[in-house]
Amino acid sequence: MQSIPDAALAPEPDSTPSTEQAKSGALLDYVSSSRLPTPWAVFEIHVFVERSNQKEHVLLTLGDVADGQPVLARVHSECLTGDALFSLRCDCGPQLQLALERIAKEGRGALMYLRQEGRGIGLLNKIRAYHLQDQGADTVEANEQLGFPADMRRYDICKDMLEHAGIQKLRLMTNNPRKVKTLQEIGIDVVERVPHQIEGNPFNAGYLNTKRLRLGHWLETDE
Repeated sequence: MQSIPDAALAPEPDSTPSTEQAKSGALLDYVSSSRLPTPWAVFEIHVFVERSNQKEHVLLTLGDVADGQPVLARVHSECLTGDALFSLRCDCGPQLQLALERIAKEGRGALMYLRQEGRGIGLLNKIRAYHLQDQGADTVEANEQLGFPADMRRYDICKDMLEHAGIQKLRLMTNNPRKVKTLQEIGIDVVERVPHQIEGNPFNAGYLNTKRLRLGHWLETDE
């Protein structure tokens, strides 16, 4: 564990728009919630829609997360290839599963699943980037060759999710310094960074090394 310094969708027919749905300045509208049984625990799934582009985002919670105490949390950006198709090119799927396992073991926590595939460039461009990586580019170079920044992800939408759930403080599972800094800059109280490293494999060794050397991720390496 490592401490860190402070630093539109219509409602369902049987539901009534909440105060949060009509909140001025909000980036997301809350839609609905349900129980979600998983191999690790029975979570509560809360779905939101982004006002500017109608993207759907998800918050999973477990236990009493609104008691004012720091909540073990993960902000996870969508990765179809890693999360659903078990790709070994990245560490996304194992990171997602480990986060759910850790939250379940603690009996309390939250996971924000953001629909921003391929570090924000979308699925089609991500596969184009994969093609460039097959030809020798690293992940940063591939994005830049396609005309994109290395990382286009945004985290400001997390604030509406956390406010909806009554979460005030985070113990954030991440290796990404930009994620911590951005969340703190928008007023989210990240009181602790919990390292969240996955063991590499022959297919993602270069990917992890690029994260460490070019994107500044806190990763231990054998090199």
